[in-house]
Amino acid sequence: MPLAAMSQIAPEKSPSRSTDHEYKYTALVGFGYTSLNQVNQSNSGLTGVTLSVTRDWGKYFGLTAQGGHYQWTVTASNPFAASVNMYLAGPEFHADLYDHVGIFIHGLIGAEHTGGVAIRPDESFAGGVGMGVSYKLGTRLGLRAWGDDIGSSFTLVPYQPGFSPHRRFNAHAAIGVTYKF
Repeated sequence: MPLAAMSQIAPEKSPSRSTDHEYKYTALVGFGYTSLNQVNQSNSGLTGVTLSVTRDWGKYFGLTAQGGHYQWTVTASNPFAASVNMYLAGPEFHADLYDHVGIFIHGLIGAEHTGGVAIRPDESFAGGVGMGVSYKLGTRLGLRAWGDDIGSSFTLVPYQPGFSPHRRFNAHAAIGVTYKF
């Protein structure tokens, strides 16, 4: 072979285009549980509905807004008909482990409202961290399960003004169906 033929450069290939559509949002509807540590003499947690929306920026990062309403007791041992509403938002880091299985971790901050009991004020700053797994059922549908530890600071004495040093951490767990759009 002549030397000129050996030094030829192959023509550049055009970049391959992905046929997968890249979805930016993930909505979740699910069933959840939260403990009720801020209510005195409560022996049972509450179950309810969890909703969230995540906006993805890149392959590993997203921002999540999550809310939930928990009203139904697990057992009949609570002395009050309490309810908890959560409004939280924060960053999420997620990664795929296998074809259909992924993990995520998030840090959430916001507010928690406790109703049906004599806690005043009944709204508290809340925040915590959590992690979970996701499973892709298809290009748009999936399942998610996770657990959090959400801290809040409610007063023990009704109508106590000012700062409350009474921190409570509530276990929070949920499972739900996701839809990407």
